[in-house]
Amino acid sequence: MKLSLSLLLFFFFFLFVSEARGLSPGCSAQDQGSTLKVFHVFSPCSPFRPKSPQSWAESVLQLQAKDQARMQYLSSLVAGRSVVPIASGRQITQSPTYIVRAKIGTPAQTMLLAMDTSSDVAWIPCAGCIGCSSSTLFSPVKSTSFRSLKCGAPQCRQVPSPTCGGGACNFNLTYGSSTIAANLVQDTVALATDPVPGYTFGCIQKATGSSVPPQGLLGLGRGPLSLLSQTQNLYKSTFSYCLPSFKSPNFSGSLKLGPIAQPKRIKFTPLLKNPRRSSLYYVNLIAIRVGRRVVDVPPAALAFNPTTGAGTIFDSGTVFTRLVEPAYVAVRNAFRRRVGRNLTVTSLGGFDTCYTVPINAPTITFMFAGMNVTLPQDNLLIHSTAGSITCLAMASAPDNVNSVLNVIANMQQQNHRVLYDLPNSRIGVSRFLWGLIII
Repeated sequence: MKLSLSLLLFFFFFLFVSEARGLSPGCSAQDQGSTLKVFHVFSPCSPFRPKSPQSWAESVLQLQAKDQARMQYLSSLVAGRSVVPIASGRQITQSPTYIVRAKIGTPAQTMLLAMDTSSDVAWIPCAGCIGCSSSTLFSPVKSTSFRSLKCGAPQCRQVPSPTCGGGACNFNLTYGSSTIAANLVQDTVALATDPVPGYTFGCIQKATGSSVPPQGLLGLGRGPLSLLSQTQNLYKSTFSYCLPSFKSPNFSGSLKLGPIAQPKRIKFTPLLKNPRRSSLYYVNLIAIRVGRRVVDVPPAALAFNPTTGAGTIFDSGTVFTRLVEPAYVAVRNAFRRRVGRNLTVTSLGGFDTCYTVPINAPTITFMFAGMNVTLPQDNLLIHSTAGSITCLAMASAPDNVNSVLNVIANMQQQNHRVLYDLPNSRIGVSRFLWGLIII
């Protein structure tokens, strides 16, 4: 009886602390200060969650398939494209991984935007859009602060192949089986309680094809039309996020904008500059450790090369970490040896290190210049609902893309606070344990 009462008190204390920390999804709750709630696509707060129940294998394979497209997009960036289209996150954000709320216009209209650290600008589907699949469209005519940008506006030179229609700055993009036509516009955008007047974004007017993303996009890259550039005076090019695990859709994370209330106890690694792809967040990954042993990875697999785009980036839109083949094979083989040579290894889709029996997995540590990030099992393994299959949640970069890029993806970032400090050209990472209580 005493044990049961203790457990009951612990449970209620956990709920109290969780609610006090804002961990309940609170779909109708307002964002506070300069902090936005971050929801996973599978959250009850997300209209983009699957409409019909999916099996564990279906969900994993679907996410992995979108990662293939994401890697294709990122590889096209490092190949030297100098201008990112307005719909730059299109391949992955058809089903965004993490979304935040923004209020656009006067009076405000609430829109959901996908977070994307590898894209520069924002865009949203607008009222009257032909072919847009979103049930929520922004209505410019209802906003007294809305205005279209003219062809002569300097921002019009920052989108690819701008055209003039009635003097307004328009553009058209074709990708895969889809095309979009959009206008470059400005309006007030409120993030949490911070209004940003005259924010420049793309307003989609027409979409065709099956891969047009339904929701808007919030670009957190470093380009001239990104959130950081447009809010330089307000947020000082500083932000951080903590992403909740997709295994716990009832929990929300947070996106903190600006230098205030950022973590103090945090280790940093310098950002590297790639002139050909200046918006991507390159870092210097110098080694990888499995358990306590550093893996023998060919130096060229981790080396930063701005000419080829090779190196390592942090990306919020890719789900599972991808390493170039020599690096992945070395890490995978070391992982398999530590788990047990006698255990049978199976595969699931693109995951080639899966087990049908319980395993005791080692940690994996990414060793960056100036900081180490050690990943426990929650960041390394995906488990089937029934617990019958466990896979290492990493993969080799796809063979059909320019495989020079290592991507530290959002599953490996989950339950960490990742701080982007551009004035000091660095990224910091600290572990955040949801609901941890020390008594």
